[in-house]
Amino acid sequence: MAEDHFGDRVAARFDERYAYQADPAVVEPMVAFLADLAGTGPALELGIGTGRIALPLAQRGVPVHGIDLSEAMVARLRAKPGGHWIPVTIGDFATARVGTAYSVAYLVANTIMNLTTQEEQVACFQNTAGQLEPGGCFVIEVGVPRLRQLPPGMTYQPFDVSPTHVGLDEYDIVRQGLVSHHYWIEDGRVEVFSPPFRYVWPSELDLMARLAGLTLRERWSSWTREPFTSESTEHVSVWEKPQSAT
Repeated sequence: MAEDHFGDRVAARFDERYAYQADPAVVEPMVAFLADLAGTGPALELGIGTGRIALPLAQRGVPVHGIDLSEAMVARLRAKPGGHWIPVTIGDFATARVGTAYSVAYLVANTIMNLTTQEEQVACFQNTAGQLEPGGCFVIEVGVPRLRQLPPGMTYQPFDVSPTHVGLDEYDIVRQGLVSHHYWIEDGRVEVFSPPFRYVWPSELDLMARLAGLTLRERWSSWTREPFTSESTEHVSVWEKPQSAT
């Protein structure tokens, strides 16, 4: 089972520190994309967290059920307006099952990488496919590994430098591992948060989908459906369950 790295200490400041991710300019295209796929059917969010996407999606009339390992993060969701109406299962989204007839399931903001082994990521696809209705879709938003940007001989790469935050990715190229080191600087103190991840390539995700009986329907470089190219830094991919699936 995956380890919970988003306990009380992280959850208490999560929305504040990642406020830019909740900007309407960021959220609204995501919600529109997912609502279009869901239609009138329900949606399943894997790693629902504090409800950044689930709450506005539910406000659009899409029934949302969530799965999350962190009770502390879900407590933050519950404290928000409308949060108590969204059912959430506490558990590992690679294995937790909550239903079998979802129109769309989704993982956003690199959350697939929270599963730190290939086996867990494969299990996530299989588990999710089993909870989709025929014709249902599995959506993942995740970055393209930035190995081309690594300086020769280096395994560290900064991704954010500001007066209050320094972010540094540490790559384990042999094991396809990644640790994102966050150093939050406030009032002369430094708080460190270093969650582990497993980076994954688009083609590898496509193979995981095939093993789960899903086929690639579309891939974009953004939620506004910009084309995915060799220069894209992230992708939004949609895999579909066959209509004949049982």
